[in-house]
Amino acid sequence: MFQPSSVLLIKLRHHGDVLLTTPVARTLKTFFPKCQIDFLVYEGTEEILKNNPDVRDVWIWHRTARGSNYFLKILQLFSNLRSRNYDLVIHLSDQMQGALLAKFLAPRRSIGIDYPKRRNLLWRSCFSELAPLFPSNTHHTVEQNLATLQKIIPEDALPLYPYNGTESSLRCRLVVSEEDRFFIKKKLEQLHVTTSYLLIHPTARWFFKCWEEESFASVMHYFTNQGWTILVTSGPSMEEKTMVATILQKVHSPRLHSLAGQLTLGQLAAAIEGATLFIGVDSVPMHMAAALEKDVLALFGPSKINEWHPWMTRYHLLKASDYAPLLDPDKVKTETTERYLTHIPVEAVITAIESLVKKPVNPDISY
Repeated sequence: MFQPSSVLLIKLRHHGDVLLTTPVARTLKTFFPKCQIDFLVYEGTEEILKNNPDVRDVWIWHRTARGSNYFLKILQLFSNLRSRNYDLVIHLSDQMQGALLAKFLAPRRSIGIDYPKRRNLLWRSCFSELAPLFPSNTHHTVEQNLATLQKIIPEDALPLYPYNGTESSLRCRLVVSEEDRFFIKKKLEQLHVTTSYLLIHPTARWFFKCWEEESFASVMHYFTNQGWTILVTSGPSMEEKTMVATILQKVHSPRLHSLAGQLTLGQLAAAIEGATLFIGVDSVPMHMAAALEKDVLALFGPSKINEWHPWMTRYHLLKASDYAPLLDPDKVKTETTERYLTHIPVEAVITAIESLVKKPVNPDISY
C-alpha cells in the first residue's frame, strides 16, 4: 500500500473552506502517523491552521502581490515547495494555478477533483488521479474533501460514507491557544462578565447571508430580559462593525456586550469556546463553533445546506426557504444587498435557542 511520507494539501479559498479541509490532514495522520503534512493557502487564511498538531508548515500564496513582486513570490514559493520533495499532493479546489503547481512539483502521486468545468486535457494531465465530484448539495464539503483519500486509504479501513457522527478523525480541528484564552478571560473580566453567555455573530463576509438588524435586536432584547449575558462579535470590516452598531442602538441592556471587530481569529475561537451557545449565519464562525463542538443555532438563506451545515456538532438549523420561496443558490450574486433571511420569524429563533440552552437532548435538533 502507498504510504506517503510528505504531503502537500492545497486549498486556495476562504477561512471556512480551509477549516473544512482539516479532517483530510487528521485522517492522513491517523493512517500514516509518520507522514509530514503541509498546507498551501491564501494569504490571510493561515491563522485557521495555527497550532494545528497535524500540520508541519503552512505555505502562503500571496495573491495580493502585484507585478514583478508577484512573480518573484511565486518563484520563491515554488522553489521552497520543490525542496520538500512531496510524494503526495492533493488539490482540494478548482483553481488552475493549484493544478499546475501539483504537476510541476512532480510528486509520486497527485490527486485533484473531477470538476465538470475542468474536464480537459490540461487539468487531467496535472494529476495522477481524480476523485469524484458528488452531485450538487448531496454531501457535506468535508465529505467531498475526504473523497480525495479513497484511493489512498483502503475503503474497508475507513468507511467514510455514510457519516455516523462518531469518527473523531473526521472532525475539523481548530486549536485554541492558551494566550487567546487568557486574552478573552481578561476581556470578560473588564466587561464584568462572570456568568454563562450566548455568543451571537450576526455578520458574514457576504450580507445576503445575514438576517435583519431589527430581528437580531429583538432576539437579544428577549434573552437579556431573561437574564442571559450576550456577547456580540463580528469580522473587522467596517460594514460588519456598522451592522453590529445598528443592532446595538436598538437594544439597551447591561447584559449585552460587543467585541465586534476587536478580535483576531484565534481570540474569536476562544470566545466561542467559552460560550454556552453559538448563534450565527452561514459563515466561518459557525464552522469554528462546530469544530469546537459547541451547540449551534444557524440561520441559512440561499446556501447549499447539505454542503455547508455545521459539521459534527449538535445544531439547530433554520432555513429561510421554509418560510418563503427562495432563489437557487447558484443564482445568487454575492455582491447583492438583498437580505434573503428576511422571512425567518423572530419567534422561531427564540424557540430554537431555548430548546438548545434548556434541553440537553432534543429530537428536533439535527446532527
